Amino acid sequence: MSLSEIRARINAAETAHGRAGGSVTLIAVSKVQPNERVAAILEQGHRVFGENKVQEAAGKWPDFRERYAGIELHLIGPLQTNKTRQAMELAQAIHSLDRPKLAKTIARLAQETGACPDLYIQVNTGEEPQKAGIAPAELDGFVAECRAMDLPVKGLMCIPPVDEEASLHFALLAKMAARNGLDGLSMGMSDDFEKAISFGATHVRVGSAIFGARDYGAVG
Repeated sequence: MSLSEIRARINAAETAHGRAGGSVTLIAVSKVQPNERVAAILEQGHRVFGENKVQEAAGKWPDFRERYAGIELHLIGPLQTNKTRQAMELAQAIHSLDRPKLAKTIARLAQETGACPDLYIQVNTGEEPQKAGIAPAELDGFVAECRAMDLPVKGLMCIPPVDEEASLHFALLAKMAARNGLDGLSMGMSDDFEKAISFGATHVRVGSAIFGARDYGAVG
């Protein structure tokens, strides 16, 4: 599917659900995608991209930034504490703030450098033991803890369980965000971004629908 088709579907969903035009940011998830595919999307004028791993982002985006102005990078995968400094130097937003230790590390580095990316707290809405994220019951306390450290928490992020109706999780995330006075909702991927927009998503993370299927064997 082309980038223009995805944009058209986002615009249609905004209209259908009474959202302002342009209120949803499309994050083109470029993880494990060959550079030529990424360059093709950059050539079409898109500038907001998502990466899962700091190491891959570090190997890809400095070169692209020399060639294309205005790139906005979002880190959407699990973040190891020892990669935090590099992540904060590379990214304009981190969508996977998922534990107190990471929050404290980000706060310390933000004090040290005087800068901090926008932060989204990852919520494990399905309470899946294998998945990262703050448990729903612990979210309110964690938001308060982050605010006490002056962290720029902009919203919440979730990845619904693959075998459950995504709408239930989108609705839960929206309710938790509203309760905590947060406007940002990072939710919805290639298969369900229109549904996420209907529940108030401000950022949708679309990869394979834009770039094509990933070949994990081709990229380290």
